[in-house]
Amino acid sequence: MFLSVIIPAYNEEKNIEKTVRSIFNYLKPKNIEYEIIVVTDGSNDKTNEIVHSLISEIPTLQLLDYTMNHGKGYAVKQGMSKASGDLRLFIDADNSTPINHLEIFLPYINDGFSVIIGSIAVAGHKVAAGSEPAWRRVFGKLGNLFIQIIAVPGIYDTQRGFKLFTAEAAEKIFPKLTIERWGFDVEALALARKFGFKIKEVPVDWKNAPESHVGLKAYFQVLIETVKIRWNLISGRYK
Repeated sequence: MFLSVIIPAYNEEKNIEKTVRSIFNYLKPKNIEYEIIVVTDGSNDKTNEIVHSLISEIPTLQLLDYTMNHGKGYAVKQGMSKASGDLRLFIDADNSTPINHLEIFLPYINDGFSVIIGSIAVAGHKVAAGSEPAWRRVFGKLGNLFIQIIAVPGIYDTQRGFKLFTAEAAEKIFPKLTIERWGFDVEALALARKFGFKIKEVPVDWKNAPESHVGLKAYFQVLIETVKIRWNLISGRYK
């Protein structure tokens, strides 16, 4: 199989159908074998029902339903373990970065990169009006500076929900993840570096959904988890 698309979802009844359909409509005309895996992480709204209703119409769609909320990192890890694609992309359930960015990412695979990540901190990105209020810009820049110093120097945006991994990289990195919530992106990239995989940061278009689950608390949680990641690297936890 060429491509697996993993969508972590927590209470995404407003967005999930539109996102799944946009991915399906984009991939269906392509001459590739693919799968779409939605991982619901303890959702208590109609997310599961909506995905179930789409499976008969979209045969490449699968649902992994976890009744307890663990975190986005847990959901992505489970999706990656279920995936069978040579390439494995995880994408936000609110479609903040559209699937057509895949066309920009794929050439870097041929250039020898194993991990390609979306970014709004490198030249060429576009952020929709209202998606980045002042407090998010400030905390994002300060937080990234801290993350670079502690864990992944040279990567300017670790947190976008649009990241592509080769199967080799995914199968090496994701089983070793220890962070289940927002800091998992940092851990995945730190492990990619540790294991010698080349990472490419690519500018993307990004539009934050008004009902986004990412609040101020999440920023501080990422910083705390980054310190844990640094300790894990020093102490040999990832051997």
